[in-house]
Amino acid sequence: MVIDQEQENVLLELLNTTPVVDGAVQDRLNAPGAKAWQRAHGGNGTEEERGHLVRAREILQDAVRGDYDADALFELLDGVVHRPRIGDEGLVWDVQAPPERRAAVQAVLTWYALHQNKPGRLRPCANPECRLFLLDRSKPNKARWCSMAVCGNRMKARRHYQRVREEATE
Repeated sequence: MVIDQEQENVLLELLNTTPVVDGAVQDRLNAPGAKAWQRAHGGNGTEEERGHLVRAREILQDAVRGDYDADALFELLDGVVHRPRIGDEGLVWDVQAPPERRAAVQAVLTWYALHQNKPGRLRPCANPECRLFLLDRSKPNKARWCSMAVCGNRMKARRHYQRVREEATE
């Protein structure tokens, strides 16, 4: 399956809908504005669709963190059909899924394509207090933080202050 950068971005946004704010995990799919988020990302904004997205997000967050559950992924893809057709750009594969599951199915398919074609590029932030994920598109594939301005800066500052304290106690 060929995925584009927009699909990758939607997957990353879905994974990042549970940020830590002021020390507490927030769930942006169960908050005001969730319907708008769903619609902005190709969904229909229904409660049923949101339920499938939440389930897909939970499974995919675990998978990215290394707890891969093939049975749980299959549960999301059960009954989905991938059909070929000839289009202007050649052979095209269409995903056929019930409308309320389409967004969740697309997230799973995008994750799988990244997992297969760009292994290790989608990963959790290296800050243990952060729940966000990053998609490293850099050539060396060495990014560690969801945001250099936030998590990267915090972690570097902590290491610096720790070194300064250690030097002061010597």
